[in-house]
Amino acid sequence: MMASISQSENMVALVQASTTLPLMLFSLLSGAIADNYDRRRVMLTAQVFMFCASTLLALFAYLGLITPWLLLFFTFLIGSGTALNNPSWQASVGDMVPRDDLAGAVSLNSVGFNITRSVGPAIGGMIVAAAGAAAAFAANSLSYFTLVFALYRWRPDLPKRTLPREALGQAIAAGLRYVAMSPNLGKVLFRGFVFGFTASAVMALLPVVARDLIGGGALTYGIMLGAFGAGAIAGALANSRLREMLSSEDIVRCAFAGFSLSATVIGISPYAVVTSLALVVAGACWVLALSLFNTVVQLSTPRWVVGRALSLYQTATFGGMAGGSWIWGLVAESHGVTNAFFASSLLMIVGVGIGLRLPMPPFASLDLDPLNRFAEPPLSLDIRPRSGPIVINIDYEIADEDLPEFLAVMVERRRIRLRDGARNWALMRDLENPDIWTETYHTATWVEYVRHNQRRTKADAETTDKLLALHRGKEKPRVHRMIERQAIPPTDDVFHKPHVEPH
Repeated sequence: MMASISQSENMVALVQASTTLPLMLFSLLSGAIADNYDRRRVMLTAQVFMFCASTLLALFAYLGLITPWLLLFFTFLIGSGTALNNPSWQASVGDMVPRDDLAGAVSLNSVGFNITRSVGPAIGGMIVAAAGAAAAFAANSLSYFTLVFALYRWRPDLPKRTLPREALGQAIAAGLRYVAMSPNLGKVLFRGFVFGFTASAVMALLPVVARDLIGGGALTYGIMLGAFGAGAIAGALANSRLREMLSSEDIVRCAFAGFSLSATVIGISPYAVVTSLALVVAGACWVLALSLFNTVVQLSTPRWVVGRALSLYQTATFGGMAGGSWIWGLVAESHGVTNAFFASSLLMIVGVGIGLRLPMPPFASLDLDPLNRFAEPPLSLDIRPRSGPIVINIDYEIADEDLPEFLAVMVERRRIRLRDGARNWALMRDLENPDIWTETYHTATWVEYVRHNQRRTKADAETTDKLLALHRGKEKPRVHRMIERQAIPPTDDVFHKPHVEPH
């Protein structure tokens, strides 16, 4: 529709930017909501919101009131609903299947999505050609009823919460901290950003390709999107076999290289058939890269923070798409569509080279189920869940010959503690008894201390078991749990005695 009401390549590309920008701006907040609230209700809320925005878009289009900037506003609203929906949607995959089946479930989710991406745009193009854009927008509005009905009927069996919800600010900080302290996730986020930035040229400029390079209309654009979706289905179906044959880094490099070749062909081809074949390859590369990124994030993240980790991945990837859509639109407007595709292709080759320094982590899955070793200790002091700050000291007895190994294990211990919410972590050695080492850290409140311990996973148990094996004491390491208090002098002491007038 933008291509029909505006001749600006940049305005056409901004449609893709306005759809993906909310995913960059709001995904982290949505991820915190997904991890702290009923994901089913969150998705229902998002779907109803998108239904309302889509209905208004159809109404404005029917009345002939749509302008380029108003169209961008409505696509931004729909993108905002998608931003709220996506972290809960993606995280819910792990609520439905065992962890061993997660990679296959993510691929199956991609297959379902891309089947609709293959069929839906072609149908949409037919509706536009037959009855206009308003009719296509109206059909889109009606499609939300099926999703709302399915979510309303779904009743997942989820474990009950034993702790109060985190405040949204704390939940966002916990998600940022977890990702910052997880090197594998950092690699995925960066590669996702680069892929989103470079690959966005195809989706952002495809309407211009259909209009100017091919000389077609809405139906041509719909068929091309269908070709992209068909390639994505093929890529999703090949995912499992490729993972058996290739490493995760090999798959990502092939996706970058294949997309680069496709973008070059799309930028120079005047033939719809050739462009559609290139889009099939691009679609396969698109889903191979994005589903692999999604799988690695989910396999590298425990359930308590998976929504936030996915939201940060989406923030990076869709942020790259939003920025790329805008940049490639400007390049196309100032230097031509073909040159914009050439530039994006060159940057995709750079994306291949990034893997030499920042390779993707392997597919091996850590056991990130809760460890469940922690039992809340009985306390002699009556404190409330929000009492604090809490100071934890753990005493270890370590022989001199074990010090190098002990210090190496403590480096990993520090990362795990900080990742799971500890503050002011330190390691101290007793000057009078050099064999005694004390690990110390703080939590803001007692409930945060309990939450910190419940976040430990079975994969973390290896570090704990190594420390227990190095400990030479007759009993287990002594844990001191203390509440911090400040000694504040009273206001009526000898130095601040109030002045009293004599009677």
